[in-house]
Amino acid sequence: MHINWSALGDTAAVSFVVTVAVVATFALGVLALGRREAAVEAGNGRGTVALTGAGVCFAACVAAVGYGLSLIAG
Repeated sequence: MHINWSALGDTAAVSFVVTVAVVATFALGVLALGRREAAVEAGNGRGTVALTGAGVCFAACVAAVGYGLSLIAG
């Protein structure tokens, strides 16, 4: 049995980077929702920009997870 250590290392590195990116994107989405809530409570508008940013962050997370599942299933 031969293990391609280079390919294993590449896979581990890419997995780590993508995981950190998805978690950071999700955290930014939660932060944007918090900023929207603070803006609404302070009476500084409806927080539409923050809500849009949160939606984009969450959509990116869903897309990344969906792509990963399609790689596993296909």
